[in-house]
Amino acid sequence: MAIGDDQVMRGSPRSLATEYDVALLDLDGVVYLGEEAIPGVPAGLASAREQGMRLAFVTNNASRTPDQVAALLVRLNVPARPSDVITSSHAAAHYLADRLPAGAPVLVLGTTGLINALQERGLTPVFSADDSPAAVVQGYSPDLDWHALAEGMVAIRRGAQWIATNLDPTVPSPRGPLPGNGALVAALRHASGVTPVSTGKPDPTMHAESVQRSGARHPLVIGDRLDTDIEGARRADCASLLVLTGVASAADLLMAPPIHRPDYLGRDVTAVLVPHASVDRSEDQVQCGSAVVRQHRDGLLVSAGAAAGGGDGLDPLRALVVAAWALSDSARPVSEVIAGDQAARGLLTELGIDVRAD
Repeated sequence: MAIGDDQVMRGSPRSLATEYDVALLDLDGVVYLGEEAIPGVPAGLASAREQGMRLAFVTNNASRTPDQVAALLVRLNVPARPSDVITSSHAAAHYLADRLPAGAPVLVLGTTGLINALQERGLTPVFSADDSPAAVVQGYSPDLDWHALAEGMVAIRRGAQWIATNLDPTVPSPRGPLPGNGALVAALRHASGVTPVSTGKPDPTMHAESVQRSGARHPLVIGDRLDTDIEGARRADCASLLVLTGVASAADLLMAPPIHRPDYLGRDVTAVLVPHASVDRSEDQVQCGSAVVRQHRDGLLVSAGAAAGGGDGLDPLRALVVAAWALSDSARPVSEVIAGDQAARGLLTELGIDVRAD
């Protein structure tokens, strides 16, 4: 079970809030779901600030302005200023402003957040293909309808550039995943035969701009999606923490390719308040805290040991994930996960991983 550098989760003898100076936090599925804070998150972020960590908020959701996002965060007891927020609308507007003359008309398929971002960059939002837009920019809006998509298609077929703020297929909600911007982009792509440029995460532009705005020297990206937050962090050369309060599940993590592998793992953002056990590897086992994972035929045998450890009980999962990555990269996908003790069985079952008893 050879282990490479891209298959390893990091350890930290100190809390992540003291190890990293700025948290670059995704919002949907990390800080809140819908209009409600994820339980424990406001208090956890307050504690992180008390430990010296500064917070910035980085979201692919283009439906709100920074002022609206900051107001929502304040209502949820997470103090924030508009300047602390960067949305995918900023990245899209920046991209277009670098390529179009000042005042150029841009057809908007989205909401106020996208309109304001274009105006801040000196571009002119329009809403009809008959206004001869130089570009079409599409961002998430729960109210986007057929008529707007039709205007976008006409403009695209007439030669307008097409920019998508992001391609997230879903957005998290208290009811489970719902269609996101990527789903609506897919409808227009299917109809037009054209593929847009996407400027949101995982494109590293958003994280790079957030690092610059926040003055971070040692940032930590915190997200709930492997294909946007974690990949974006890797592409921006930032450390990352995956939390299990949004889209990605523990089972998804087992199958993650190298570009989607986080440096740290937590149940929620309170994971920044504690140290993280190192993952020790050898040819025949992976160990994290008291948890040990060994290869067992084509499967992996997980033992939690005397205690699950790690402060959050996830050390067996951390060890399992690293062992699974090693097998995957050796072209030997995990055929089954076997629980070596009751603690491991309880944790993995809770996390939605199919296990059998040894």
